[in-house]
Amino acid sequence: MSILKKIPWFSLTLVLLSYSTLGWVIFEEKAHWYIWLITVVTILLSLICVTNPWLKLNQCFSILFKSNARTFGVTVLAALLFFLMIAWFRVFLDTLLILCATILAKIDFQSVGLKPALAFGCTFLCSLLGLALGAFLNQQI
Repeated sequence: MSILKKIPWFSLTLVLLSYSTLGWVIFEEKAHWYIWLITVVTILLSLICVTNPWLKLNQCFSILFKSNARTFGVTVLAALLFFLMIAWFRVFLDTLLILCATILAKIDFQSVGLKPALAFGCTFLCSLLGLALGAFLNQQI
């Protein structure tokens, strides 16, 4: 079977559309160039975390909860993040949409048996194209 038939086009379309909304919002705010750079680096790091199987969540949790002081710090940070989630609910929903679309694409790539490097490359390309498409459409409309 051709590799083009294996690629989950529907999931990648959802990734493209979700990141285009992010590009639209950032362009609408007339952000500086460094905000765009921070956004691209954040996208890159989040995709690395989602698509690479060698990052184990269990190891992260064991480091965070080794002592009572660390557990207390994580609890305070979680409470702060919960407050921010409630205070900026719209931003939280947009971030959740982007994260869910990315995870869906990763699951679809994994279910058809494609390599993690190809999944990362396609998802990263679609996310950057979506970011640029959102900014372009905001500029044109």
